[in-house]
Amino acid sequence: MHLLHIFAAQLRDDLSQSMRLNMNRRYWGGFQVEDVAFSRLEGNESRSRWLSFAAPAGQIAFSLERKVLLSVLNYRYGSGKADAAALDESAVRVTATEERLAVVLGQQLAGTLAGRIELNLPVLDKPAPAEGETEADSEFKPAPGSHPAKGSWIITVTLADIASGATGKYWFALDKVLMASVLRGLLRDRDSGNGKKGKAAAPLAQRLQVGLVGRLASKEIALGSLYDLQVGDVIPISLNRADVLLEDSRLFTAAVTEHKGKLCLTSFEDAE
Repeated sequence: MHLLHIFAAQLRDDLSQSMRLNMNRRYWGGFQVEDVAFSRLEGNESRSRWLSFAAPAGQIAFSLERKVLLSVLNYRYGSGKADAAALDESAVRVTATEERLAVVLGQQLAGTLAGRIELNLPVLDKPAPAEGETEADSEFKPAPGSHPAKGSWIITVTLADIASGATGKYWFALDKVLMASVLRGLLRDRDSGNGKKGKAAAPLAQRLQVGLVGRLASKEIALGSLYDLQVGDVIPISLNRADVLLEDSRLFTAAVTEHKGKLCLTSFEDAE
């Protein structure tokens, strides 16, 4: 179990990155992840209600401090600032909007956790999709569930309000199937630490990670014309195959295509 801190550090990075995405910043723009840690559920902790999310891979329970939920609610629908004066939770009645937001946040965060678990698994251990199953079928969705049993593994995530420094927490509880997947994903680190011979390493071409830059187009413009440009002016330009660079070296050319709202490079060819 001494390797769980490795997973916790990975999850912390994943959650931090997820919170910075445009689609999530509307909720988490005022917060940052301070700490992620594993522990056992003692059974006497004070918690808000637990929500449950299930997928073929297993089940994740989620609980969120109400003060954090109210801060997110205020940031999303209120003043847009997470550093508003702290509210007396007992004086604020629970609304349907608050309950819906808790489900939205729980599903979002459970998906990030599930993605990290799957990413760590060896290829042979990754669950194969059932016949006819789509990507959406494997996602974690709200499901009936009960309070996690005493002794269950939980992950505590500590958040900090960027403006005020105030902290809050939310928790994940993993079922036995998912916890086993977490541990399987860490086995390679354990074996390498003990000096055991692992599986043959993948070829260098598969392991080498490099950063490539795609140069879509370039156009020479006279300095005088450049000074004459105004906001909103259109510069006529033709978009052909893009140059793909490593540092300043031109390695490939590639076609530019759109995929799910993003520009992607495809159909790589060696540069002559």
